[in-house]
Amino acid sequence: MTNTTFYLENATFLIAVDCIIFGFKDKELHILLTRRPMEPLKGEWSLMGGFVEENESLHEAAERVLYQYTQQKGIYMEQVKAYGEVNRDTGGRVISVAFYALVRLEEFDTSLGAKYDARWVNIRELPLLVFDHNQMVDDALTLLRYKVSMQPIIFYFFDKKFTLPALQDLYEAIYQTPIDKRNFRKKILSMNILDKQEEKDKSSSKRGAYYYVFNKKKYEAFLREGKRFSL
Repeated sequence: MTNTTFYLENATFLIAVDCIIFGFKDKELHILLTRRPMEPLKGEWSLMGGFVEENESLHEAAERVLYQYTQQKGIYMEQVKAYGEVNRDTGGRVISVAFYALVRLEEFDTSLGAKYDARWVNIRELPLLVFDHNQMVDDALTLLRYKVSMQPIIFYFFDKKFTLPALQDLYEAIYQTPIDKRNFRKKILSMNILDKQEEKDKSSSKRGAYYYVFNKKKYEAFLREGKRFSL
């Protein structure tokens, strides 16, 4: 049996990537959804996704899908897991690999929403999605909660500067539970990985809240000392 015959005699499947795109606004975690543009289940809510092309890796396919729907490059993303139940896609035999991504909503091109019939939906109000996409969201959220407690990836949600109240709001949105303000501030500042700015955000109070910036060099030094990020 030749190599060509071996491959031809075995079944081939479609490989897809589906992206759970998280964003933060109005003190809530949101996810970008679209109306599925084709059958089966045309018009139903779906994650952003597409098939892997012959000349690209899984990571490259996910990057392409993310850029198509957000027009942003350099987005933080991470593979969640593969989904391969035989009948998961009613259109055919498709194995999907899910990725989650963290997007800065202030940089999101709102015209893309109309172009792709897409909408940012509060994670607390997630509708029924096509196929196994709800399970993908659940798995992505579980992984995100684990990662933000162990690594400083949460800062990818912000465009450099942020206030401590906003940071706490984001953590509360991800975990969907209140966090003690005093303990949170004490813990995050004790790691000495944030640089306090002179500028204040006075949009929510006259007193205002100082802006902070994540310092990557301080974080690297923090790790070299044998310490670890933990919130």
